[in-house]
Order: sequence, then structure tokens, then C-alpha cells
Amino acid sequence: MSFKMHLLTSRTVAVILPVLLLLGMLYSYIWRHYRDGIFGQEVRPADGSSSRVDFTIVNHWFHLVASDYLEYQQPSIVQGSRTDVVTVTPWLAPIVWEGTYNPELLDSIYRPQNISIAATVFAVGKYTKFLRDFLETAEQHFFVGFKVHVYVFTDRPKEVHQVKMASGRQLTVVPVPGSNRWQEISARRMELIQTLIEEKLQNHMDYIFCLDVDSKFHGRWGTESLGALVAVIHPGYYRDDRSKFPYERRPESTAYVAPRKGDFYYCGGAFGGLLQEVHRLANTCRTNFEADAKKGIEAAWQEESHLNRYMLINKPTKVLSPEYLWQDFKPRNPEVRIIRFSGVIKNYADIRPNV
Repeated sequence: MSFKMHLLTSRTVAVILPVLLLLGMLYSYIWRHYRDGIFGQEVRPADGSSSRVDFTIVNHWFHLVASDYLEYQQPSIVQGSRTDVVTVTPWLAPIVWEGTYNPELLDSIYRPQNISIAATVFAVGKYTKFLRDFLETAEQHFFVGFKVHVYVFTDRPKEVHQVKMASGRQLTVVPVPGSNRWQEISARRMELIQTLIEEKLQNHMDYIFCLDVDSKFHGRWGTESLGALVAVIHPGYYRDDRSKFPYERRPESTAYVAPRKGDFYYCGGAFGGLLQEVHRLANTCRTNFEADAKKGIEAAWQEESHLNRYMLINKPTKVLSPEYLWQDFKPRNPEVRIIRFSGVIKNYADIRPNV
């Protein structure tokens, strides 16, 4: 090799090596942040320490494989199955109503993926009286044919009714302390959900739904409800102007929603999604609740207020219609063709420790 060629090669290597090193560092930086967004997130407790929560990637949510043997009606993009309701949000998230999806097709996509769903329910104090109906109707309608693990948080473990569960479904009782204030019980849910995910569920479950115990199932709640972050529109306000939504209106609260802002008013009694997304929601709501408590503030509707603030900024990727948490004392409106899950009629003075 000539001296000139050797010199050229040395100069080329001197230029290329730093470029390759820079590209490698850039790739590592991008991958790390992509991984954190998909696989996990950094959790910073109130004491300022840092601990990483890792989640396995959920391929089935991004890659939907349909069965080739299933025959179904041809879908149309010019003639909708529902013209009486809106079926998509302004940020292009589906709004799930009866008649907007094919349950057989969806089940054929998700069943081979062997997905697992956790469900949390809080039965504290006299609320244990609703647990039997909740569990028995969940066996009939909630993700039937899929792996489901129900976690019951209660201060009265002996009052948990043993329900015969299908293969692949199980129930775990998680003892928690009671309280003299129902507001405190309500506000503590986010912390308990966050802890459950960190200590029991990560890398073992795919989805989680957090549901109110004083409710029961009446119809299918299944794969049509799956999404990264899932919210349920509150049946009491979905026809109202947002100025009437019971958001937290005090600017000093971390749950504050300003006038003329807000999309929908979401239920605190039913929400869910991918494990990592619900963990992020629970962690944020817990942190904000604790920040409010230091200032002597309790949001108007405890965790529901913080959830609505969170979802104003972090838009849900799927929105469930009021079919998914109706109120039994309300007459059904014409657009609600089926009630899938509903809050039962009760006397709050009888079941709440303070009213």
C-alpha cells in the first residue's frame, strides 16, 4: 500500500469512527426512551428515591391477527351501523357502543394471544354486601373464556363470598384497613392499585380494569373494551354541557380543570387498560392527591376528580359508552340499547361510615 493510500485510509477512519460512535450513542438514547415508553417507566416515590418498574411489551395490542376461517358481514365505510351516536372522539379514539363491533371477530383475534386480565374491586366496610352479586355476574359476563384474576381489597376477608369460577379464572383477597371516612377509602384506591401492579402484576398480566363493587354485570364486557388507556363516560353527564361537569374547580388543587375545558366526564368506578398505562395513571393520581393533602385540599370527588384531570391531558385510547356503567335508578335513554354494567340502587346512609 502506498504512503498516500495509507494516509487517506487513516483520515477516513479518523472521520468515520467518531460518526459511528455518535450514531451509536444516539441510537442508544432513542432506544432507551422508546423502551421506557413501551416497556416501563421511572417511578419516583414521595421521598425522592427512584425505582424502575419494568413491563413486558404487549405485542397483541399493536398487531391484530384475525382467524382466516371466520366469516362475517362485510364492513362499510360509507354506511355506519350506528347513526344515532358519535363513535369516535376528536382525537380519533373509538367510542364503544352496542352495534359498533363484531364480538366474534374480536374474540377470534385476542383468544389465541392468551391474554390475561386483572380486575380490582374494593369492598370495605358494609360494601361487602355487594360483593356476591358483583362476582357472580362477572363470571357470567366479564371476559368470559379468558384468563381473569380478580383482586378483592377488603377489611372483612371472612365476608368474601366464595364463587365458583371457571377454569383459568381466580380470586385473591387482599386485606386492607378500614376507615371512618368513605372519602379516604375512595382516595386510597390509586395507591393500592399502583402497589398491586408493582408487587404482583407486572410481567404477569396484560390488562387491568378497576371496577366499583356496588355494581353488577348484565351483559357482555369483553375484548371490545381493550385498549392502552380505557375510560368510561359517566351516565349522569354525557348529555350535558361541560360547564355542568363536576370537575374540581379550585385552581390550587392538582385536579383542577379550568372552565371551558374538558372532553367528557369519566367514571371513577370503571377504568382500565394496559398494565403500564394504568400504573402511570395510578402513580400520577396518587402523587397529585398527596400534593393536595399537604395543602389541606381534598378534590371534589377524590380519585374520580384526579382521574378526570389525568385523562384531560393523557387522552384515553378507547372510550366506553355509558352502557359500561349505567345507574340503576335512571331510566334507559333510547341510544343505550343494552346495559352491560350498572351501579345498583342503595341507601348511602346505610353503607357509608360518614355521610
